[in-house]
Amino acid sequence: MPPIVANSVLPARRDDIELRTSDGLLLVGELALPEDREPVGTLVCVHPLPTHGGMMDSHVLRKVAWRLPALAGLAVLRFNTRGTSSARGTSEGVFDEGNAEGLDLAAALEFVAGRGLPDPWLLGWSFGTDVILRHGNVDPVQGAVLLSPPLRFSTDADLDSWAQSGRPLVAVVPALDDYLQPTEAAERFARVPQAQVIGVPEARHLWVGEKYVRIALDEMVRAVAPSESPLPDDYDGPMERWSDL
Repeated sequence: MPPIVANSVLPARRDDIELRTSDGLLLVGELALPEDREPVGTLVCVHPLPTHGGMMDSHVLRKVAWRLPALAGLAVLRFNTRGTSSARGTSEGVFDEGNAEGLDLAAALEFVAGRGLPDPWLLGWSFGTDVILRHGNVDPVQGAVLLSPPLRFSTDADLDSWAQSGRPLVAVVPALDDYLQPTEAAERFARVPQAQVIGVPEARHLWVGEKYVRIALDEMVRAVAPSESPLPDDYDGPMERWSDL
């Protein structure tokens, strides 16, 4: 079978979507669904810091949408938070340091509920993890996977709220992260009894390299759809190649 490589795009039903926030902003995004079955779960993705290039197309999130509908049967919702641009377009509004971005996440969860998508988990990367920790501990969220959490905008009070809710938190932390490495992450997340901190040797904050992307995707699926883990390294079916990598 052909191997899955960095720019492999596997089959899915992909639709451009729009989200309307409670303060009246229009956000742009995409929903990717399994092509030939109903989804077994849902990932709602919150991207890295838009003031430093983060967007719904940040490479790990794009690969989540390219692969996991086909490989793990997951629905994947990506969107640009307020004031953020990507090839999909620009979401209205302006960056608000993780404050009003809580309304953006709420709009995404309202969309998930309206579409009847099952078992939503939140997936954040860097800044996205702070948005999730501050604003994502709500129904119908099942839990959250946090890639490279810097714990920059979130506080111990936010962590305590997750501890009280009992919702699972899985922090996937690069050993060479620029902001928060596994030992310190374990100390910070210790106040959340149900939190798992998974250190990834030699990985860095930006998850550059196919080896590390695969580790990150495997940890997501192990948390959200364990029956679909581990992910295969190849795919027996149609597979396109994205041209800008």
